[in-house]
Amino acid sequence: MTGMEPWAISAVSGVAAMFAQIGGQVLVGLGKTLDEKTKKLIFAASKQYEKNYEERHGILKVLGMREPVKLESLYTAVQFLDDDAIQSFESIENLENLYRQANNRRFQPQNCGKQEGIKVANDKQYLMVLGGPGAGKSTFVRKMGLEALQGKKGGFKHDCIPVFIELKRFASSNINIETFITEEFRICGFPSPDKFTAKALEAGKLLILLDGLDEVPTRNLTEAISEIQNFVDKYDKNRFIASCRTAAYRSAFRRFSDVAMADFDNAQIQQFIDNWFHCEADKQAKTGEKCWELLQKPEHEAAKELAHTPLLLTFLCLVYDRSQSFPDNRSVLYRKALRILLEEWASEKRILREEIYQGLHTELEEILLSEIAYTGFESDRLFFSQRDIVQQIKTFLASNLNAPQHLDGESVLNAIAIQQGILVERAEDVFSFSHLTLQEYLTAQYIDDHRQVDKLVTEHLIDKRWKEVFLLVAGLMRGGADNLLLLMEKEAQKYINIPKLQALLNWAEQVTVGSTGDFKPVGKRAVAMTIANAYANAYANAYANANAKDYANAIANAYANANAYAYAKAYNKANAKDYANAYANAYANAEAINYSRQLEKLKIFNNINFTVLIARLEALRAKVPDVKQPREARLAFAKHLQQTLLYAFNLTLEMIDLSEAEAEAFGNYLYANHLIIQCKQAAVRVSPQTWEAIEARMLLVPGD
Repeated sequence: MTGMEPWAISAVSGVAAMFAQIGGQVLVGLGKTLDEKTKKLIFAASKQYEKNYEERHGILKVLGMREPVKLESLYTAVQFLDDDAIQSFESIENLENLYRQANNRRFQPQNCGKQEGIKVANDKQYLMVLGGPGAGKSTFVRKMGLEALQGKKGGFKHDCIPVFIELKRFASSNINIETFITEEFRICGFPSPDKFTAKALEAGKLLILLDGLDEVPTRNLTEAISEIQNFVDKYDKNRFIASCRTAAYRSAFRRFSDVAMADFDNAQIQQFIDNWFHCEADKQAKTGEKCWELLQKPEHEAAKELAHTPLLLTFLCLVYDRSQSFPDNRSVLYRKALRILLEEWASEKRILREEIYQGLHTELEEILLSEIAYTGFESDRLFFSQRDIVQQIKTFLASNLNAPQHLDGESVLNAIAIQQGILVERAEDVFSFSHLTLQEYLTAQYIDDHRQVDKLVTEHLIDKRWKEVFLLVAGLMRGGADNLLLLMEKEAQKYINIPKLQALLNWAEQVTVGSTGDFKPVGKRAVAMTIANAYANAYANAYANANAKDYANAIANAYANANAYAYAKAYNKANAKDYANAYANAYANAEAINYSRQLEKLKIFNNINFTVLIARLEALRAKVPDVKQPREARLAFAKHLQQTLLYAFNLTLEMIDLSEAEAEAFGNYLYANHLIIQCKQAAVRVSPQTWEAIEARMLLVPGD
């Protein structure tokens, strides 16, 4: 093509240059003259092609977003799991053990190797991207096309013209990929688009993006796979990136390297949120920072779990954008997240629901999923065999006259896993819920539907694994959570049927009643109980070390972990933990006096002489023993410190010297009361009279 290459290089660059070069070759091959008019025509068609791609595939508008956003502005770099992180052949037992050892709420391994998505796309000529619904597969595929359009300026290192094909368009039995590609070039005004397509494919200049293999209608899937396979074999000089939901993929393409989308990590979540709140007003208000900080709080731990999936992170950003907070009633939040997976996402993507769903409407499916969730959670199982789930589905369908009887259990499970991703195949024939949050929500739904609240309270009140379920049940009880709270109060009182613990409750009442601090009585008792619990724990865990610093640090840790603090915070925002934690830690550095003064300002205690306490601590500050001093000297100082603190708060060593059983009961009692308050806050409705009565009795000996 004499004279074309210099024009292509000087006049345009990147993808436009390839368009010009290939277009020129086609026209010259057809015996046509490559004049300036034709060059401009090719150039205009290439610019139109880029514009079309960016407008059709470079813009996002999902889940009711008010305005579309550019994919580039929101995109967060993805990562793929290394091969050794995909636990294809693990047993249920191993998966359960791995989850518990990880000690977090997420199912995906946290310390597994990951690779940058753009690097993998550059390294692999044939790439199959796998992941669950809403994992970001389509966004990644579209983004690679945008990168290719930028030529050398982009992150994609190969000179290719991207062609994006939504495989759900393969709705008829007459499937021809080359025809699809030709149409993409024709609508942009390329001369002889069929010849242009053939030349580009022959030269290996296309990046073929095949999005959503799982969205091909089932009746056409075999033919679509065959067409893709043959097309790849015929034009093997080109590059290919395809995507498919993990549950629908059966290693159909022999040339392709299969990679799995990794969940978003914290850095990616934060980056996504910053990208989302990118307008000037949000930057000024630091909206992104505030959203991220809120997600970090312990009370939003389960919500943050959803944020590791891009689709549900988008949902959380929309929720925060509208109210600058997350709803107190977490049941509302998780129900909406579940509905997005059940039906809204399929609607957004215009996926035709399979015949398997005819008759199995959303409400019925939720009931089915809640039974699976509850059965597993009740037996402390998060992973299920395919056989067990299929059997549950069959039993459910057979026991419900209003459920469709023609459905096959295995087909229902496959449809749920492929189309919705609520149940995920973690290893061969081993499933779990996609998020622990969803299993907890569905478990709570089952308990509310089947009136199992009494059983929940009597069997699981102090089991921390059930904490989120309690909060969700409270939020689901639209008729009011009064009965739940009263049952919890009654059950909690069983843990203080011990004279020594009742003595501590009486002490807390005596040292706070009538004090002038602007806090409710229960809040004052809570701070006192915090101190008693802290001293008890410190005495049990650190006193034997005979080291004043160890003892002080143990008090600090005990303060930090004392659940009673939450009562004070919940009522009056009395930051007792921060005061007490710093108080104990600071003592090791001879700075306890300042914190004692701050505690004095709270005016929670009615007969504690902080002036005397501060004076005694002043005297002790100069006597803190060095670690090089004999053990006896350090032991004597620890005893002196302990006696000073106990005396100041009208406590005795006998009062805080709890047996292992007493300490356990004390901890259970405090935990249960804390949970009562959290359930009250999570509830849709609680009568003022019921709560005032519970609050008045809280942290008092029953009958007092």
